[in-house]
Amino acid sequence: MTTHWILGPGAIGRLLAHSLSPIAATTLLGRRALPARQMLTTPEGEQHMLPLHSLTIAQLAVSRPELPTFVHITTKAMAAESALAGITGCIPPSTPLVLWQNGFLAQPRITQAWPGPVLCATTTEGAYLTGDDGVVHAGRGHTFVGDLHNQHGALAEELAQTLTQAGLAATKVDDIRQRLWQKLAVNAAINPLVALNGVRNGELRGEAYAGRVVEVVKEVAAIMLAEGIAPPNDGNGEDAWLALVWQVVENTANNKASMLQDVEAKRPTERGAILGPLIESAQRHGLACEVLQGLDNELAEVEASF
Repeated sequence: MTTHWILGPGAIGRLLAHSLSPIAATTLLGRRALPARQMLTTPEGEQHMLPLHSLTIAQLAVSRPELPTFVHITTKAMAAESALAGITGCIPPSTPLVLWQNGFLAQPRITQAWPGPVLCATTTEGAYLTGDDGVVHAGRGHTFVGDLHNQHGALAEELAQTLTQAGLAATKVDDIRQRLWQKLAVNAAINPLVALNGVRNGELRGEAYAGRVVEVVKEVAAIMLAEGIAPPNDGNGEDAWLALVWQVVENTANNKASMLQDVEAKRPTERGAILGPLIESAQRHGLACEVLQGLDNELAEVEASF
């Protein structure tokens, strides 16, 4: 039986814990204590109350549970490195990490800094919290697992099989960098606009916002070309990226994006992980990024007002 530590008891973290705990030794790690019994609501509306093993970081240093086969880091992107730093004294440096962050900020940094294997996961599983003792699995999706340098294929395959066995369909891939950049491109076209305007994803199709979506995608498509990221669905350039964005908007029309949830809760957003890498790449390649920079500036102003 594999052992999994899940660092970050947010929505994806708790969904992972619920899914893995019937088949693996699972410990949920966070800064504060959680109720021992946790409710999972399935996409079909069924509710299951399960005991989940959780520890605070302070308790971890004292209790020393069985060393993990994998450490899943499910915090927000900007917190991933500090969260990892909080447990490094408790795990061998050869321990495999699994990064579940949005954007493309934590993944290259931790891959470069951590001595052991670092896998990256990108998922379309939908989940949100209902307080300290509940998570709703809002929609089934698919998870892709790989590493940035394509050196740990066997480990990625092992994890993909474990996740699939746990009920979270997963596939090992050789092109996780490509997939992370593709998701980044879509997030950049959707999340900042819905967060700044307080709307759900589907409202971006309206006359008030559609033009701004097109402006963002125009800059993003040029950046993707410079980064060597192929257009989605075997398409061509800007049109292919725009088609993917509208497809995701359609599929998630009623969703309240995580960046909008952060703004409503007056929390820092993941703008640094989503817009930051795109702006940095544009500047490095001498490309226009006035629209992306403008969105980043607007979000920075909103965060400063919290």
